[in-house]
Amino acid sequence: MTQMTDQTIAVLGTGAIGSAVTTALLGAGHRVVAWNRTPARTRGVRSAGATIVADPADALAAAPLALVCLTDHDGVRDLLGSLPQSTTARAVAVLSTGTPEDADRAAALAHERGLDYLDVGVQTSPDDIGTPDATLLYAGPRAVVDAHRDALGSLGPVTWVGEDPGAAAVWDLALFGLWYDAQLGLLRALEQVTAAGVPATAFAEAARRQLAHVVDAAVSTADEVAERHYPRGPAALAEHAPVLARLRGARTDGRFGDGGLGPVADSIARLVARGHGDLGLTALLDEDLGQ
Repeated sequence: MTQMTDQTIAVLGTGAIGSAVTTALLGAGHRVVAWNRTPARTRGVRSAGATIVADPADALAAAPLALVCLTDHDGVRDLLGSLPQSTTARAVAVLSTGTPEDADRAAALAHERGLDYLDVGVQTSPDDIGTPDATLLYAGPRAVVDAHRDALGSLGPVTWVGEDPGAAAVWDLALFGLWYDAQLGLLRALEQVTAAGVPATAFAEAARRQLAHVVDAAVSTADEVAERHYPRGPAALAEHAPVLARLRGARTDGRFGDGGLGPVADSIARLVARGHGDLGLTALLDEDLGQ
């Protein structure tokens, strides 16, 4: 597939993400044809220079690439299901948070209508779209990504994560989960210390340093998982076990629960009983050791 020369891009959905996408495309010199189910919500992108159409099929017919920026995959499926087979658009890229199964269903609908499909994980705020700080994860045929790289690159760095349409959703949900785990972990810790009369601001710098240890070790931790090599690190499993037991007790009355420590503690106990107590915490991911 060769690089597209038509600079017209369709944007379907002009909420916060769709409006930011439209602005970035226009700023990069692309022509934009936009549609939104509620026409009044297109005023901003119309003022910015986008051409507004009343039917999504008209937007698709005007461009080799359509960026679908709807709130959820229910709306994505409704939209794709409504498109005629005769559309001349060659690709749709869906920028909506969903599951891998959502991506597979949307890809099937697109293919039924003769369209290439890309699923996009949006790990960025609308304000960062169109800047080097945007994180956008693309899944689907590499050739389709390459064919539309100029337009996609207008939104931020292009990161391709695999041919499987569900790959971006896996990355997207895992990264969201990482943020929630860290943020809720911080709130849980603040609840614990403030209940004991410790000012949150006094605790904050120590919390920042503790979280930084995890961040700084992210790459080496991933290497341990990939290589199935589990050095003890700051403590071995046998040493983690009593700390986790005390931590679970300290969290008994908290509104955030114990953070899932129960299954973790049980897994550590099994590994220690099987003679793996000298390994590091990363060994929890080794299914063979846990058998």
